[in-house]
Amino acid sequence: MSETLPPEIQALQTSLASQGVKYALASFADIHGMCKAKSVPLAHLGQMMAGSELFTGAALDGVPQEVSDDEVAAHPDPDSATILPWNPTVAWFASDLYLGDKPFAACSRGILKQVLAEAAAMGFTLNLGIETEFFILKEAADGKVTAVSDRDILAKPAYDVQTLLDNYEWVTEIVEAMNQLGWDVYSFDHEDGNGQFETDFGYCDALKMADRLVFFRLMAKEIARKHGFFATFMPKPFANMTGSGAHFNMSLADIQTGENLFYDPSDIRGCKLSTLGYQFIAGVLKHAPAICATIAPTVNSYKRLIARGSMSGFTWAPVYVCYGNNNRTNMLRIPMAGGRVECRAADISCNPYLGAAMILAAGLEGIREGLDPGEPHTENMYNYSMAELAEMKISFLPRTLGEAIAAFAADPLSEKVMGSLMYKSYIDFKTQEWQEYHSHVSDWEIQRYLKFF
Repeated sequence: MSETLPPEIQALQTSLASQGVKYALASFADIHGMCKAKSVPLAHLGQMMAGSELFTGAALDGVPQEVSDDEVAAHPDPDSATILPWNPTVAWFASDLYLGDKPFAACSRGILKQVLAEAAAMGFTLNLGIETEFFILKEAADGKVTAVSDRDILAKPAYDVQTLLDNYEWVTEIVEAMNQLGWDVYSFDHEDGNGQFETDFGYCDALKMADRLVFFRLMAKEIARKHGFFATFMPKPFANMTGSGAHFNMSLADIQTGENLFYDPSDIRGCKLSTLGYQFIAGVLKHAPAICATIAPTVNSYKRLIARGSMSGFTWAPVYVCYGNNNRTNMLRIPMAGGRVECRAADISCNPYLGAAMILAAGLEGIREGLDPGEPHTENMYNYSMAELAEMKISFLPRTLGEAIAAFAADPLSEKVMGSLMYKSYIDFKTQEWQEYHSHVSDWEIQRYLKFF
């Protein structure tokens, strides 16, 4: 007997089949924001959409389940259906996790949806754009990793035309795939590290943008591999080069009209930002150390969040809890056109669901409490001394994952956003990561100490 499907699922199945799709992926994001999935023949799409695909949480990083617990089920979002540009026989679906007939408390996507619902109750929707910075590299037979182009050796390669064109074949394949999916790429370039690139594409609602970032990382890796290279979303793969950010560009819109509620051309501070926008900023700055644990989530992330390090120039990464106008040395930047806020501390390894949830919740708190962030900083924040920063009462962002997790654990907002299950799991997993890093004997230690003592 054939399966009777709801009309909308039947229409989706028919549409996918007409485009040559044979299989569907019920995909969800783990604690890292990486795709996990089961594949289902298209004939069983109806079962998949109803939650037939089960996953053993204990087999995954940071999913707080025991081996003896019931499995979690992926409930795909039909609006997220995405045909893989590099393999059009497969369609990908972003999914929420359920435990039994209830949403699973430690589902990253579900956590963001809960905070978005809180915003909706206040009359807001969050628009989000994420800039994707990443490296595409090649590995030689001896294991040495280099940029794809042998001309990509400049000390300051940002916006270099020659090396962008050397990478034309694969970079345009990624861009064309993004546009095929309707993402509206409006710019791409060679970034400030050898082998580093950036794509900029249209903003959308926060849930859809988080889905897109998770899918983008999968897509970029697969397309790079097809060309014999590999993509890395490690925040700081080279000590002497800039790291890879994932700048969050945010604005709140009226949920009914879509009007941008952050834009105010008459702003007396000159940033073209509304009072609501300043309140949002103040809430984010208030909780910045805890937020850092989700938007800069790895040991390596904090090797990006430095002013200079071993580089010849500045890193362009923020190190202080402050905001400003078009000044890129602040954690939060208000671009010249106004009407949006850019968080520059987020890096490309983040779980976008958790990062967006924490930032939005902090911003909403700032709005509810009518907080004010003070005057914007228009100057180069890197040039201040420690004493001057202390006098201005400007603090540092966490300088290690250990500091960030301690701040996350101490901030009541974290458990409010994450729920007790994910809150504890995130702290436990990231604390273990930090401890393992410290117990590891690195090459730097061997080179410095082995024959010295």
